[in-house]
Amino acid sequence: VQLVESGGGLVQPGGSLRLSCAASGFTFSIYVMSWYRQAPGKERELVASISSAGISINFADSVKGRFTISRDNAKNTVSLQMNSLQSEDTAVYYCHARRVGEFYWGQGTQVTVSS
Repeated sequence: VQLVESGGGLVQPGGSLRLSCAASGFTFSIYVMSWYRQAPGKERELVASISSAGISINFADSVKGRFTISRDNAKNTVSLQMNSLQSEDTAVYYCHARRVGEFYWGQGTQVTVSS
């Protein structure tokens, strides 16, 4: 099983980034996919999640209206579009796959918002 994140980097406040997660080794289309983040000295928190068919989507209050999540079950990918980035969004972002009794994590990608 592999979850490989990409797209992180350094961006100025107000800018945008698009994170992608490529999944392999499991039946991607039946898993709930999520993005979590962990800032230095803080606990890991859920940013956004999308159901297996992409019908149900949830966001943390702190990112509502700025972030969108999408998935492509044909390509086994999930993406997080982040707009209007703020310094508080600086964190390592992790891709997460979940179904009953199973979950997997990616290795994380760093997002730094700074001028």
